[in-house]
Amino acid sequence: MIEIHALNKIYKGKVQALCDVNLNIGTDMFGLLGANGAGKTTLMRIIAGVLRPSSGSVRVFDHDITSPKGKQAVKASLGYLPQELGLYPSLTAREFLDYIAILKGIADKEVRSHQITEVLEQVRLSDAADQRLSTYSGGMKRRVGIAQALLGNPRLLVVDEPTSGLDPEERVRLRNLLSDMAKTRTVILSTHIVEDISQSCNDLAVLDHGRVLYRGSPRDLIAQARGKVWHIMTQGERPDHGLSVVSTLQMQNGVQYRVIGEPGSQYEAVPVEPSLEDSYMWLMRQTRVGAEA
Repeated sequence: MIEIHALNKIYKGKVQALCDVNLNIGTDMFGLLGANGAGKTTLMRIIAGVLRPSSGSVRVFDHDITSPKGKQAVKASLGYLPQELGLYPSLTAREFLDYIAILKGIADKEVRSHQITEVLEQVRLSDAADQRLSTYSGGMKRRVGIAQALLGNPRLLVVDEPTSGLDPEERVRLRNLLSDMAKTRTVILSTHIVEDISQSCNDLAVLDHGRVLYRGSPRDLIAQARGKVWHIMTQGERPDHGLSVVSTLQMQNGVQYRVIGEPGSQYEAVPVEPSLEDSYMWLMRQTRVGAEA
């Protein structure tokens, strides 16, 4: 459905944001995981057709969206929620969506009204549709963002860092909403929050400094990290010897450290089943070690 081949993006000043990215993305929910500055937003903007790559191709529904003709061909089939969506606080949600629908070329007033009612129901904002956006919480504003992306019933939904800055309850609500959306369309979700991926996606790519480090399932990434995550108990001294500390827990008989690496015989280490977050940190650790070698 989405084919990305040899994609590169170099900004002015010779900053390479993407380096030879190759990805094939099918249906369901696809997660793009990486730290801030990894190149996620650049890749999402290129997929959404709002940024041209320096080289390479992106085919969406068999159209090359790096060309004007291809971009126009998939315009109606693609919904995009950028990381920062400009809202008009003096407008109500219904008025804002009507404005966006007009920009999307939905000229018929009755068609617009029907679609707006439909997307407001989908994002569970029907009861607040006629309130000004200035009164909305951060999570409600993100749901308005998803609603505008859903106008036109797109086959592909591209959402960039949708849960960033939200409280835990709003994050769960938004993740569940996106999972519901993925039942009838492809959703590409970018995030730096590992939990967003572990709770929502069966397929992911890890991006770091513009390069794809991993492509596969969360389960397979976890399998790669088995035997690399440990619990170590000390009397307070922090483990070193090249270990990465994931978490610290004060206990009655000492301090329990969750670590990644090879503890060696100097510690009484107990292997533990890695989480996706452990596995992501292990992957990043391996990348750093390889770069330093």
